[in-house]
Amino acid sequence: MPPSTLSPNTEFVPKLVTTLREGYGARQLRADAVAGLTVAIVALPLSMAIAIAADVAPKMGLITAIVGGFLVSALGGSRFQIGGPAGAFIVLIGATVQAHGIDGLILATFLSGLMLLAVGALRLGTYIKFIPFPVTVGFTAGIGAVIFASQIRPLLGLTLDGPEPGPLIEKLLVLWHALPTMDPATCALSAASIGAMIWMRVTRPRWPRMLIAVVAATLVAWVFSLPVATIASTFGALTGDPSSPALPTFSFEKITAVMPAAISFTLLGAIESLLSAVVADGMTGRRHRSNTELVAQGFANMGSALFGGFCVTGTIARTATNVRAGAHGPVAGMLHSVFLLAFLLVAAPLAGYIPLAVLSAVLALVAWDMVEKPAFVALTRASRGDAAVLYVTLLLTIFRDLTEAILVGFALGALLFIHRMSQAVEIATGHADRDEDDRAPYAEEGARPDVLIYHIRGAVFFGAVSTVGAVLERISDAHKLLVVDFTDVTLVDSSAAHMIEGLAHKAKRRGVAIYLTGTTPELRREFLAHGARPPLVRYAPTVESALESARRRGWISGAVQSGVRSGRAGSSAPES
Repeated sequence: MPPSTLSPNTEFVPKLVTTLREGYGARQLRADAVAGLTVAIVALPLSMAIAIAADVAPKMGLITAIVGGFLVSALGGSRFQIGGPAGAFIVLIGATVQAHGIDGLILATFLSGLMLLAVGALRLGTYIKFIPFPVTVGFTAGIGAVIFASQIRPLLGLTLDGPEPGPLIEKLLVLWHALPTMDPATCALSAASIGAMIWMRVTRPRWPRMLIAVVAATLVAWVFSLPVATIASTFGALTGDPSSPALPTFSFEKITAVMPAAISFTLLGAIESLLSAVVADGMTGRRHRSNTELVAQGFANMGSALFGGFCVTGTIARTATNVRAGAHGPVAGMLHSVFLLAFLLVAAPLAGYIPLAVLSAVLALVAWDMVEKPAFVALTRASRGDAAVLYVTLLLTIFRDLTEAILVGFALGALLFIHRMSQAVEIATGHADRDEDDRAPYAEEGARPDVLIYHIRGAVFFGAVSTVGAVLERISDAHKLLVVDFTDVTLVDSSAAHMIEGLAHKAKRRGVAIYLTGTTPELRREFLAHGARPPLVRYAPTVESALESARRRGWISGAVQSGVRSGRAGSSAPES
């Protein structure tokens, strides 16, 4: 059911409640347990890899998946959504940690949760879906490129003289000069891990390739005592002690400092979570509740911050895995968090042996998958406008800032849409037939020199006002009546209504009567609000009735002739 048609009593009901009301038994629990375990196997190495890539402790990634993932599934508006840390946040998290420290990251995550909660409560989730497709493809691919660049150093085992630069060009220059420090053992382990995962993807697609690669690389490094960096050697031993909940440190100065990061987390988190929910809908035929999902994301981010985690969102890859594994409902996502918690409590010390190279290999493949190659080809071929939006968003994401890329890409997409809509308006003299079996005999310009009739089709808004106005203002002293038919007009905004009001005044000065026909109640209210009211403008249901009314008033004489042409004046087709 679309969000706009949900009743107030069901709009914010979590899908968990809906699923349980339908009936839940041992068979459903078994399906959810199998799916939850499958997703946990995927999420375990990925959560730690994302945390390490973002320059935070691997335990923070697990806490984010456990707390955030549980709350997303328990409170969310999607049956199959899996929440947790996402690769798209790596760049933002790393930048926030560098600028404000771990405390600043946790505070920004908490504030982002509050904002997501407000966005959902205010029912703004529907509007977030208006992000154009080229923008989402562009910034997702840009994030993938930045993530891959951030993994070059651990993949090759490079040693740097100082900290690794953030900007891409500077980073690549520093890494290039550090190539002589490349470690052969690390390179071999990285290459073998990537090769094994690619082989499993092609030949054994159902195998948990990421977990298998991590376990195998860890065993190889331990058995042969390879001199490679591990989680323990870099971050210390991973303990299984659960974190105690604690509020972030609040101060006006700190809140002001981290607010830009919190806004970025909110914007990206909302987009990613709703995109993931849409993917799940497409795979299952179900329909998620956007605003409920955003409320759940808000609580999940606040909960993650309370336990020392970072930002949470819906994750497309894990959500798709959940669906393919046969999940019945949100319990699968909740169990996935329980399985991760069990690993943290029981087997956390073993994670210290995991080489960083294999986690970087996992992220390198994740980054590659983030680039939607078929979508790139399709958008590049579709039109110059879509291609421009795509590549501007991509380049801004890589070389500037993610938030700036989304805002600029959205603005370009909106301008492109306005241009296309303005070009799609059609204006025809006489009658533009709506159906071949329903043709009305309107007087045409050539048959009745005192009558001018226009039929408009499409949306008449500020982007099309100049084109429409230029055609409608072709009023000569020979005309006595102007009829504008709005039967096939889908939208009129204030700019268009103001244009009609100005046209009416011009017609009045020339002694020309004006009728508007086929106006819906909504269109008529817009015209009346801007002064287009009788006697300046008159309304009639059809062109025929307008002509008959004008004849009765004595403005035109004689009968209406038939046999009309439907030639268009000033019309154009949408940009292809």
